[in-house]
Amino acid sequence: MLDQPLASLRNLRVEFQTKDGPVVGVEDVSFDIAPGETVAVVGESGSGKSVSSLSLMRLVEFGGGKIAGGQLLFDRGSDKGGQIDVSKAGDSVMRTIRGNEIGMIFQEPMTSLNPVFTVGRQLTEGLRVHKGMTKEQAKARALELLRQVRIPEPERRLTQYPHELSGGMRQRIVIAMALACEPRLLIADEPTTALDVTIQAEILALIDRLKRETGTAVMFITHDMAVVAQMADRVVVMFRGNKVEEGPVEQIFEDPQHPYTKALLAAVPKLGEMKGTTAPVRLRLMGDGDTAAEPIVPKEDKVLLDVKHLTTRFAVKGGLFRRTVANVHATEDVSFQVKAGQTLSLVGESGCGKSTCGRSVLRLVEPQSGEVWLDGKNVLDFSSEELRLARRDMQMIFQDPFASLNPQMKLEDQVSEPLINYGIGSPQERAETVARLFDRVELPRSFLRRYPHELSGGQRQRIAIARALALNPKLIIADEAVSALDVSVQAQVLNLLMELQADLGISMLFISHDMAVVERVSHSVGVMYLGRIVEIGPRAAIFEDPRHPYTTSLMAAVPVADPRQRKSEKDLNFKPIPSPIFPVDFEPEPSVYDEVTPGHFVLKGSWGGFDRG
Repeated sequence: MLDQPLASLRNLRVEFQTKDGPVVGVEDVSFDIAPGETVAVVGESGSGKSVSSLSLMRLVEFGGGKIAGGQLLFDRGSDKGGQIDVSKAGDSVMRTIRGNEIGMIFQEPMTSLNPVFTVGRQLTEGLRVHKGMTKEQAKARALELLRQVRIPEPERRLTQYPHELSGGMRQRIVIAMALACEPRLLIADEPTTALDVTIQAEILALIDRLKRETGTAVMFITHDMAVVAQMADRVVVMFRGNKVEEGPVEQIFEDPQHPYTKALLAAVPKLGEMKGTTAPVRLRLMGDGDTAAEPIVPKEDKVLLDVKHLTTRFAVKGGLFRRTVANVHATEDVSFQVKAGQTLSLVGESGCGKSTCGRSVLRLVEPQSGEVWLDGKNVLDFSSEELRLARRDMQMIFQDPFASLNPQMKLEDQVSEPLINYGIGSPQERAETVARLFDRVELPRSFLRRYPHELSGGQRQRIAIARALALNPKLIIADEAVSALDVSVQAQVLNLLMELQADLGISMLFISHDMAVVERVSHSVGVMYLGRIVEIGPRAAIFEDPRHPYTTSLMAAVPVADPRQRKSEKDLNFKPIPSPIFPVDFEPEPSVYDEVTPGHFVLKGSWGGFDRG
């Protein structure tokens, strides 16, 4: 006799009440999760993946949903009465199940952490409630969990608040909280979407190891097909609230049956598929036909942005008088060039300084020293009025489009705002420009009068791109602009950025931690670690001939969208990330590089534990 499944969804139907009547979020979905098994639920946003998981925790009711039909069976173990139907369980039973027997890692770490409590308070709360630990026991377990999810300086982190940590670190805290009580079932809802490749690889290996050691079953919700290939035993593919395909992971990747599954796999940029090309090439999407995409070759060979010895530090204050006691060395002696009509990508782990670097170029944060030459003028010498005028030529697309759009303004007003600020055109000309920009980013003109909350994540990101394009900039800094998007939407947005570059000759500084995306869009790549560029050069040189030990470890961590090429924990040779905080009087050595092949530079010496003689 086969083991009884740990969790079973049987003909699940979930409805949401709206002013226009009920909307079906999930319709007649059934699948099982066996003990110790990882089931990946994949699909795009709006397909019902998260709704299914929230139903199993009965959290969907707190978001306006209602379980309208079906059964949600969960095996609590013989000591707790065996199998129950969660959809009919009382509130007190659900309180003991949530967090203790079913753990959940939420997608957005900032909203699942309480901003007014320290990390230590939030980590120990579940342990004291469910496990009856003393304060000291809970603190010791919390430190152990932080080390398990590879957080540097865990003792210090316990006293910090969520806003003091980077996105990647917050996500690791959320994962530590979910693992704290060693649940029987772990629901991971896009747990690695906002993480770097190395941390993602480590978190995946950690979840996999815990699964093997404790027999925990995992329901893994994601849109990243490479993560599915790395983690899953079985795959459930969802589309518009329905299950369209289910099968073992090898079968789904090698012989997908449903057209939607085929389209999903086709839209994934795969590491290594750009071998032999020197310029970026558009991704093939459904409906593209057989036309071969042309490489994006720049029209001229001139340097648009020249950054020299850029150093940005943030003061760490302490003591009674809030004196500066140390400095965070966010970017240290960074130099690079972006040519007209080309893309330079900066890659690295969270906290390596890549976003600070982009913001320093735009002077959204003020650097300590260095030079930023844009079209022959040093941006760091500009007065505030000169800087305002220079911002016409350099625009930024932020990581989170919802945070960078005003929720109370209509979309047409948000896109026309830069034009109004710089006094460009009459109201009618501005309206025409905005309508053309909507066409350009492939959004219907009927969206002009909508508000940000009425759009999906991918559509909001297109609005952010349209707004960045409004002033015809020469340089766009895209800070993790596609990291939170579905595969197919990500492919569309990447294609859009590449087409704009080909048509308008825009230069891009593309900041990302997704190596496969970087390989697809870049002309050249800079690898950052602990505030410094450790290797920089043409895309082909970095991906096909990495020379710095950190670059090679970064490449080794990238999950491959092939279940037969899984990474094991022993393949991942990671050192703990050192702290970028140094005493006030610390003066680091200048960056010295070897030119190993033409245009391919590698940092000499030892930096942050990575030694290159």
